[in-house]
Amino acid sequence: MFALGFSSGLPLLLVFGTLSFWLREAGVSRTSIGFFSWVALAYGVKWLWSPLVDRLPLPWLSRRMGRRRSWMLCSQLVIMASLAGMAFSDPTTQLVSLALFALAVAFASATQDIVIDAYRIESAPERLQGALAAAYMTGYRLAMIMAGAGALAVAAWAGSDLGYDPAGWRAAYLTMMACMLVGVITCLLLHEPEVDLSGQEQAQAAHRRQLVARGWPAPLAGLAAFGRSAVVAPFVEFFQRFGKQALLILALIACYRISDVVMGVMANPFYVDMGFSKSEIATVTKVYGVIMTLVGAAVGGLLVSRFGTLRILMLGALLAAGTNLLFALMSRLGADVTLLTLIISLDNLSAGIATAAFITYLSGLTNVAFSATQYALFSSVMMLLPKFVAGFSGIMVDSYGYASFFIGSAAIGLPVLALIWLVTRLHPPAR
Repeated sequence: MFALGFSSGLPLLLVFGTLSFWLREAGVSRTSIGFFSWVALAYGVKWLWSPLVDRLPLPWLSRRMGRRRSWMLCSQLVIMASLAGMAFSDPTTQLVSLALFALAVAFASATQDIVIDAYRIESAPERLQGALAAAYMTGYRLAMIMAGAGALAVAAWAGSDLGYDPAGWRAAYLTMMACMLVGVITCLLLHEPEVDLSGQEQAQAAHRRQLVARGWPAPLAGLAAFGRSAVVAPFVEFFQRFGKQALLILALIACYRISDVVMGVMANPFYVDMGFSKSEIATVTKVYGVIMTLVGAAVGGLLVSRFGTLRILMLGALLAAGTNLLFALMSRLGADVTLLTLIISLDNLSAGIATAAFITYLSGLTNVAFSATQYALFSSVMMLLPKFVAGFSGIMVDSYGYASFFIGSAAIGLPVLALIWLVTRLHPPAR
């Protein structure tokens, strides 16, 4: 799960924060960068094709590798090919081409997330999900550091530390493509999880027979039965299980990461505009970011097991909003490497704690019979609203400045605290 977490986390910043740094350095406007971040909305709508990933076999490959590993490998190969396409697209002259390849990376990466999340849930009983989530999240955060600090370091080494050099960014994205081999090799070494789907298959076959008996053509009846089993049943089961509380749960999931995601689009353009070099950002993120990510993952896992998931969800929401205020402070004080080190350290620590609690919470909501589709629904809802709002971040900075933007991004995270309190009232944490 550590290696799969690395494979899952690597593409995100390459179509998000790191890409925004590249675009800003190439002279693309902040408003355009904000809208460009909408390619990552693929993560927010992945529930639309998650039933296909959950139940549809890939020709030849699924027979050889199994339904989870076949989809995993296919998505990883598409990510690698699309990253190569981004590497050879210069935003100063080929912005549309870069956008299309970035969209392909986001789509394939979202598909990989669907499969890996399902694999994690199906591979171990519920009592081990917290440990798996911590290992996954540690790999995920380290991959984000590699895709952030690592990509900047390669771009600075192969190109120019200050100023735009397309050769440096080409080398950076080709290096990130090679790093995806971690996921490919892991996928080839995995065992396919054993999940009993006989109940779903019998229900699907029975529904197909009913439709044929009513006069439906056999192919159409089979398609309708598959749609009911793969698409309708996972959502119906979730709402039947939680009733009216399902809407409150979905609202919490939709808002939990909004403060962090909205701020994240403008973080790297902020560093560029403040005058930090690529090597300064890479060094600080690489050293202190790695350390605090590992600490945050460990602390988050311990806190969840000691105090319960919902209490640590509340702590994570407070920390995510609070660290945004430090960015506002630096916008007033000016570029300072010491302050940058403090901010990145606290940001990674709080993200580690919040993510450990959130993954555990989402995993606990999932029925293993519909693991891919239901978890894709939760994680899609988690990203859809934040990614959409983040698209306007460039306009907000251009209109009001960085300080007001960072304060505002902290403030929009406050309603999350009320949602967690309401969920806690409905499901009091165990003592």
